[in-house]
Amino acid sequence: MDHSGRLRWLQAALPENKLDLLLVTHLPNVRYLCGFTGSAGALLVSDRGATFFTDGRYIAQARAEVSSARIVIARKAPFLAAAESLTGPRSGRMGKQVLGVEGETMPAAVRDRIAALLASRFKLRSSPPLVERARMVKDVEEIGSIRRAVEMGARLFPILRKKIRPGTREVEVAGAIEYAARCAGAEGMSFSTIIASGQRSAVVHGRASEAAIPRCGFVVCDFGVILAGYCSDRTRTVHVGRPSRAARQMYEAVLEAQQAAIASVRAGVTAGEVDGAARRVLRQWKLARYFTHSTGHGLGLEIHEAPRLAAAQTQELEPGMVITIEPGVYIPGKWGVRIEDVVVVTPSGCEVLAPRDKELIVI
Repeated sequence: MDHSGRLRWLQAALPENKLDLLLVTHLPNVRYLCGFTGSAGALLVSDRGATFFTDGRYIAQARAEVSSARIVIARKAPFLAAAESLTGPRSGRMGKQVLGVEGETMPAAVRDRIAALLASRFKLRSSPPLVERARMVKDVEEIGSIRRAVEMGARLFPILRKKIRPGTREVEVAGAIEYAARCAGAEGMSFSTIIASGQRSAVVHGRASEAAIPRCGFVVCDFGVILAGYCSDRTRTVHVGRPSRAARQMYEAVLEAQQAAIASVRAGVTAGEVDGAARRVLRQWKLARYFTHSTGHGLGLEIHEAPRLAAAQTQELEPGMVITIEPGVYIPGKWGVRIEDVVVVTPSGCEVLAPRDKELIVI
């Protein structure tokens, strides 16, 4: 990863955003900028360079992973060590400097401690999401990592198909794929595996429960793996037992909506337009009111990143953005269907990562 290039870009962005320094504490952003993968770290960036702070647990790891930043091992919380490093002799600049902090992710208590410590020297300001904006567009190496994670998820799906049987508990199905993912080399799951069967298939985020899979009904399977720090996300909906005509029609409606949304993706199109493409199809099927979430989201070092593909979202898609396309229909007390793929935005369209047959699977 080009950590030095990312840091240079961020340094150049500081004066443009009227910041003298930026304190980065959101760990995915820290990893993006300097490569550190541990659970305690802070990165202080100024026009003169970057300094990474961590504690004694991560001496070896920081030396092995961190690039393009000076390393400081502290005996206190990294954010506090970073702030205290700014209380030394003045650099000759007059007046208060502006220290940017990540307002969307920094706890209020942490901000208050930093503000109290630096009150006489610095003015704290919530920074725009500079790093998050940069992370929206993936480079070739990042796309390769996501592609491999998506491909692993696709290879694991047959395990779910074999495990899904009437009477089997949802948690057993989830456990089978999570164990297989670890055996295949995954660092972990992108999120708690969703296995929602029968009436629970209408629960949008129906994490696997003790419920037994019924003799007949939909089963929504939503899961992802992490490889090299990057997430995948995949949803397939299968049907146990013979599906009714109404069930098949609902599945076809969701599949048509997903295909319409994928077909609308290209550079220059807004996130809201992609969302609208899916909703128009479901409106024709008279199912739009049962589509209760956004059509998709970015993903990368985190499972949910910008952009968000939802109504009225004006963010234009750019080549290199990696997004999910996942429309769904959920009728409370009855059933639900969701179909999801990960796509990479290209100048003229998009590439669907790990495409597979999406016809309704009957078990």
